[in-house]
Amino acid sequence: MTRPSPFGHPFLLGFDEIEQALDRVSKAANDGYPPYNIERLARTEDQPDRLRITLAVAGFTRDQLDVMLEENQLVVRGRQVEEREKHFLHRGIAARQFQRAFLLADGMEVIGADLSNGLLSIDLVRPEPERVIRKIAIAARDE
Repeated sequence: MTRPSPFGHPFLLGFDEIEQALDRVSKAANDGYPPYNIERLARTEDQPDRLRITLAVAGFTRDQLDVMLEENQLVVRGRQVEEREKHFLHRGIAARQFQRAFLLADGMEVIGADLSNGLLSIDLVRPEPERVIRKIAIAARDE
């Protein structure tokens, strides 16, 4: 049984991409590693309002992390290599790979990333959109 789409209303035209994005996000939301926060940072004198995504990536070095912008997705990948020469008596910290993707709205820009104390922070900003008002001419047809 399929669930009716909230975008199936006749007044909502052209929202196919949003519906596909919601499907993609709901499928990717099941993996909880690495844990992350998303916070809104207030405007300062030299910075606009922005968002910060912070991922807990303890044990990863900067060389083992990739932050990529692929179309409208921010993709963070981590790759650790198994250290085969070590002999563990107890292994509680596994070398693990991950990929975490965040779908960005149109106009969102990544302004930087920083790794400090096992936390990877990625700052994003959305430039203020211009308000566009356009008058649509109405053609007159006499029948």
